[in-house]
Amino acid sequence: MDGTSRETQINNAFVTVADTLTSDYDMVDLLHTLVQQCTEILQMEAGGLMLVDGADELQLMTSTSEAAELVEVMQLAAAAGPCIDCFRTGASVSVKNISESKPWPAFRKAALEQGFRSALATPMKLRGKVIGTMNLFGARSEEVSARDAAVAQALADVATIGILQERVIQTGHLMEEQLHRALDSRILIEQAKGVIANELSLSMNEAFALLRKYARDRNLTIRAVSGRVSNREVTVHQIAASAGR
Repeated sequence: MDGTSRETQINNAFVTVADTLTSDYDMVDLLHTLVQQCTEILQMEAGGLMLVDGADELQLMTSTSEAAELVEVMQLAAAAGPCIDCFRTGASVSVKNISESKPWPAFRKAALEQGFRSALATPMKLRGKVIGTMNLFGARSEEVSARDAAVAQALADVATIGILQERVIQTGHLMEEQLHRALDSRILIEQAKGVIANELSLSMNEAFALLRKYARDRNLTIRAVSGRVSNREVTVHQIAASAGR
C-alpha cells in the first residue's frame, strides 16, 4: 500500500466517526467499520473488538471474520490471551510469532488453526479506565511497527469517542448537565479574566492566556483556577508571577 492510499484510509476512518457526531448511527456498525478499516490499513488478516459489560466482563462486540470470532471467543473462555492481557494491563500487546506464545496455550492453538501467525491487541480507554480492546490478527509472523501500533491506538481512541457519543445520546440528561456545567464554567472564567485584566491592565485575551498557562503548569482545569481567583485563594499577582510578568 502506498503512502497516499494509507493516508486516505486513515482520514476516512476519522471522517466516519466525525459523521456520527451529528447524526443517528448504529454503534455496532460503527465499531465494525473501524475494526475493518484498521485491519486493512495495517494489512492484517482479521480483527475483532471486545467491550466490558455492566459486570466489568469482556464481551465480543464485533469481528471481521468467523476465524477472528472463534479466536476471540476462545480467549474469553480461557480468560487468557493477548487481548485479555491488554485489557488487564491497559497496554498494547504485540505478538510477533503466535507459535511461540507459550503463556496462552488455548489461544495459540486456536489462532494457529485459523491461520493466524501474529497479533496486536490495543486498549480502548475512557477517562483512564479500560473499557475494551481492539484486536488484529496477521497471517504472517512479523513484528508490528511502532508506526502501525500508533495508528491502531488512534483508531481505538476514535472508536472510544463513538462509544462515548452513543452513551451521551442515550442519556440526554447527561448532555444537559454537561451543557449546564459548560455554561457555568464560562461565566466563572469570564469573571476571573475580568479580574486579571483589570488589575494588570491587560486585554481579556491576554488575561485568558495567563489563566490558561497557570492552569496548565499545575495540571488544573481553567474552571478550577478561575474559581480560586474568584474566591481569592489565588491572587492575580501569583498568576502574573508564574508567567514571568
